[in-house]
Amino acid sequence: MEQKAKKIGKLNVIDLIAIVLIVAVLALAAWKFLGGNGDSINAEQAQTKVTYQVKVEGVAPELYDNCLKHLPSPLMASGALVGGQIESVEKMDYQVMDATGYWVTDPEHVTLLFTVTTTTPTADVMTTKVGDQEVRIGKTDYILKSEYIEFSGGTITDVSWGD
Repeated sequence: MEQKAKKIGKLNVIDLIAIVLIVAVLALAAWKFLGGNGDSINAEQAQTKVTYQVKVEGVAPELYDNCLKHLPSPLMASGALVGGQIESVEKMDYQVMDATGYWVTDPEHVTLLFTVTTTTPTADVMTTKVGDQEVRIGKTDYILKSEYIEFSGGTITDVSWGD
């Protein structure tokens, strides 16, 4: 015995479910295209330039010269470019405490100070993020990663906003 699908007007239930799913997919695509707040993708959002410095201590001296060869270097996170770049690097002495309790220069290591610039939507400046990392002065586990350069355990020493 054949059963017929329930009909609602001229449509059966299966047709109605298919139409609802198609409308939902179109609505989701429109929401993604226009942005969650209704702004068009092409609309200009106000951007703020963020410059910060990352201090990496106790690295081999030859890394300084290797880093210089690749500057400026675009920032990356999770294998994708995230906007912004490492602009410059400075080399400083790395200080260690000797057996007598005095600070001395370690000839086998240096400290590198990287200057990084990026832009972030002005509305998000209070929680500046590069990739999935927040940029905050004193943060000691910052991972500085670009196309050719990567250091973990850096400390953010300075942050400034604006031109």
